[in-house]
Amino acid sequence: MPRNRTCLGYRIASNVLVALLLASVPLVAEDLESGVAKVRITPPTPFWMSGYAARTRPSRGVLQDLWAKALAVRDAEGSRVVFVTTDLIGLSRAIATDVVARAGSRYGLEPSRLVLNSSHTHCGPLVWRNLPVLLDLEAEDQRAVETYGRELVERLVEVVGDSLRDLAPARLAAGHGSVGFAVNRRALTPEGYRIGVNPSGPVDHDVPVVTVTAPDGTLRAILFGYACHNTTLGADVDQINGDYAGQAQHEVEKTHPGTTALFVMLCGGDQNPHPRGTLDLARGHGRTLAAEVSRVVSAPLRPVRGPVRTAFEETSLEFAPHTRDAFEEEIGQPDPHRQRRARRMLETYDRGDPLRETPYPVQAVRFGTDLTVLALGGEVVVDYAIRVKREFPDENLIVAGYSHDVMCYIPSRRVLGEGGYEAVESMIYYGQPGPFADSVEERILGAIRRVMARVGAASRVPATSATAAAPAGRGH
Repeated sequence: MPRNRTCLGYRIASNVLVALLLASVPLVAEDLESGVAKVRITPPTPFWMSGYAARTRPSRGVLQDLWAKALAVRDAEGSRVVFVTTDLIGLSRAIATDVVARAGSRYGLEPSRLVLNSSHTHCGPLVWRNLPVLLDLEAEDQRAVETYGRELVERLVEVVGDSLRDLAPARLAAGHGSVGFAVNRRALTPEGYRIGVNPSGPVDHDVPVVTVTAPDGTLRAILFGYACHNTTLGADVDQINGDYAGQAQHEVEKTHPGTTALFVMLCGGDQNPHPRGTLDLARGHGRTLAAEVSRVVSAPLRPVRGPVRTAFEETSLEFAPHTRDAFEEEIGQPDPHRQRRARRMLETYDRGDPLRETPYPVQAVRFGTDLTVLALGGEVVVDYAIRVKREFPDENLIVAGYSHDVMCYIPSRRVLGEGGYEAVESMIYYGQPGPFADSVEERILGAIRRVMARVGAASRVPATSATAAAPAGRGH
């Protein structure tokens, strides 16, 4: 009899232990909630497209719809973050600021809890105040661009709200793959660095992947990224589409029915697809990227848990010294883009407020110790991703460019010293006064270290005197 009681006691204890373990699994795996939403942002056609100064006519039809997609995450403590991806050339500071302000007012989101990223397709619409001297529009076309900008703000705020209303228990996981069609485009020629193919230049072929799965195992969303200009197609293409990134999202959603695919552009400022130039190549690169994403999804992934910590800082980047005389000379040159840039700069001199610096957003989102997303403004060259990954080797990192305000290219000090399109000529089309000062890289790295520290990520590189001297900016 005592023996039977002992066996029974063991069985009861064992059953209780198993029940407790089973009950604890979803609490650990599903301590996060996630919501997903999407909204079409295809412009009316005909509509002026962005990305190439060589275009001489507006779009003629739509090859592929453009989308804004949102992925919201909330941890067990109620902390939220929303990632918004857009099939656009980039957002302007005016639009990003408006979206952040309205999302804050409607949904109580602090600025650090809303990440805005653009795919940088060169087959999308002109976005108001992005690349402001790229085109000289007639009044009617200008009104259409401004109208689209206002409607875009509403749609982005709408998709944020839809994703928050869709919050439900979820499991997040992350992994990494690699594809090789991105190539460094800064080719050294007798005339200096020009856009071409530099197979020995720095690249980052990483394909980070984040999955969102419902408790029943249904795959709800896949967020993935790549560091490569979204420019397989050239200025001769006049149909609206998302280039390789749009194709990749389409392929991922086709492979995983019912899943929302979100593409995040990484630090691809000096990276181009190779080869490029045709629709078949754009589709091929998209399929290549999508196939790698699906391979990663099918492999063992690292669980991503809370808490969700966020930090945002707006620092400032200084331009190299310039004078009024330089722009008075430039306005007489035959290049209409230089003329437009010169007029803009002379207006700032006339107001007594010449443009000496630009605001620059830096943002970090960290999920426990499992995943960290660093979001940087502008067209960031790959050197930044390589350096950040070296300085934070213990972090599972996604380093995104093209986030919030895409105000111009962001060269490293190396690229700035070498010159070329990313450092100098591109600033004309963005309406900036000229290249950055030599302090640009350390200013940005200083802000990166500060936001990373605020979310709990530790750098293995001690702060330098240059970093310590950088302004603290605004934090949230």
